[in-house]
Amino acid sequence: MGVREGERDSASSVETVEDLNPYNIAQQQFDRAADYVADLPKGLRDWLRGTMRLLKVEFPIECDDGSVRIFSGYRALHSRVRGPGKGGIRYHPEVNADEVRALASWMTWKCAVADIPFGGAKGGVICNPKQLSKNELRKVTRRFITELGDSIGPHTDIPAPDINTGAETMAWIYDTYDMMHGGKNNLPVVTGKPVAMGGSLGRNEATARGCLFVTRRAIEQGAVPKLNSVKGATVVVQGFGNAGSIAARLFTEAGATVIGVSDSTGGVTSESGIDSNAALAHKKQTGSVVGLAGTKNITNEELLHLPCDILIPAAFENQIREDNVRGVRAKVIAEAANGPTTPAADQVLFERGVPIIPDILANSGGVTVSYFEWVQNIENEHWSEEHVNNHLRDKMEAATDAVLQMQIEIKDRHSANVDLRTAGFALAIKRVAAVALVRGIWP
Repeated sequence: MGVREGERDSASSVETVEDLNPYNIAQQQFDRAADYVADLPKGLRDWLRGTMRLLKVEFPIECDDGSVRIFSGYRALHSRVRGPGKGGIRYHPEVNADEVRALASWMTWKCAVADIPFGGAKGGVICNPKQLSKNELRKVTRRFITELGDSIGPHTDIPAPDINTGAETMAWIYDTYDMMHGGKNNLPVVTGKPVAMGGSLGRNEATARGCLFVTRRAIEQGAVPKLNSVKGATVVVQGFGNAGSIAARLFTEAGATVIGVSDSTGGVTSESGIDSNAALAHKKQTGSVVGLAGTKNITNEELLHLPCDILIPAAFENQIREDNVRGVRAKVIAEAANGPTTPAADQVLFERGVPIIPDILANSGGVTVSYFEWVQNIENEHWSEEHVNNHLRDKMEAATDAVLQMQIEIKDRHSANVDLRTAGFALAIKRVAAVALVRGIWP
């Protein structure tokens, strides 16, 4: 995290720096939008801006070779105003307190934009899962959940998959929690589970499918200058994990042409189009999309600068920054990742008339279908995939319309032109604040 060198100020000979700390970025985004929320008391504003709870745990694991290693993990809870906390658990070497606090706050606003009854939470363990066996990962998961204890629960804080975790990890989480809380329906304690044990059909594709629904709706509503349809559009996807690879396939099925994809090792491009299934098979075989037959190898930086209609960042935070944003040549950016665009880059793109469909809208499909899974678990139901996808489409289109309407309201009431991120944050803050004011401050 930290800062990145920017341009040199010739007048002062002092280098400007861009703050890439995700929590500071989340605070900036909140502050900018909160100014457009009428009748927001200062005390309430300060409370909504902060983090309700941050836990750090440390625990030992006996590894396969008999050695003992100490692992650290975090769980942040940002808000429970509109419902229980909701948010993923990631396994990554760079997990830190500010990252999970930022992601937890973004999840609060994401749930409010999607209008689902959750607040925001996030967690992670500092580790490199590529260097751990499946048995060691299972031990890490079980011990982490045990250490979190009753801070998580079906009606208090509900984990989900994130970077380097998936359905199998969620199964371990459920089993661990169930062993500690026997005799109850504990299925709703975690979402993203295998379908066979209470997971929802459509959950695996939900983030990418939601991104498609939101992007298509925004284009249809005239929010993207010089672009009338997803059909026939050219698409570039940065990050070829679960969200990115599925987005590439779904946008192709919707009539778009994917001309560039990348993963952590590099990218590939082809003007005639890239077969997402072939790219996925190549990555499974070689560990990377680089070298895919019929494509040209490029760097991740070059991929972000490819001329295209739709750019989908689906990797990590801070990918489009002040130091590289001027090379971006997309007509619209749809953020399938969390926090991929910095505030400085936001401003540059806004001034150029390039809309960004923000993460709190564009990737809210995942948490929306997680909500559907939670409802199914509580009610002991199992919805068809068609029902899930139709319900998801309705929620995503309604959320998109609400953000676009908020953008218009801000212009009418404040005579201010704001980007979609600010409009989305303002909508979310307004919805959370309304509930907080009705509930009152306990006691």
